[in-house]
Amino acid sequence: MTKPDPVQPADPEARALAQRLLVEARHAALAWTDPETGTPGISRIAFGLCPEGRPLTLMSGLAPHRAALQAHPAAALMLGEPGAKGDPLTHPRLMLRVMAEEVAREAPDHAAFRAHWLQTHPKATLYVDFPDFAFVRLEVQSALLNGGFARAFRLERQDLRAS
Repeated sequence: MTKPDPVQPADPEARALAQRLLVEARHAALAWTDPETGTPGISRIAFGLCPEGRPLTLMSGLAPHRAALQAHPAAALMLGEPGAKGDPLTHPRLMLRVMAEEVAREAPDHAAFRAHWLQTHPKATLYVDFPDFAFVRLEVQSALLNGGFARAFRLERQDLRAS
């Protein structure tokens, strides 16, 4: 006897909540694979969206997670912070499965990414142009939304785009 899947398909309310979490996030937890050991690692990263509304980050070449993503671009992100009150597990969070791709400074969209990033991350003005920093696109493959107890939803890439 198989148990029913507790993770539901996305509905309009779940899509709206996931999109809100994406828009409001300024940092995320990034899970990556260490290229030397094959073991998992996790880092807190700056997070934002590019002008088209897709996930993006700005990383230093000194960070071990950047080298890890160059070697193994498959990664996962966790967005959403517990509120000031209540059990942290009742607050919504979004897990994204992504493929990371560095954006070359010469890329046609680099200038637009830079300008857009600085609107939401003004302190990055101090280091955005350092030669070891690069934007990294985080192309969503799929997602899981936990909207609180008994509110889990499976989302696809198209569910995360604002309509």
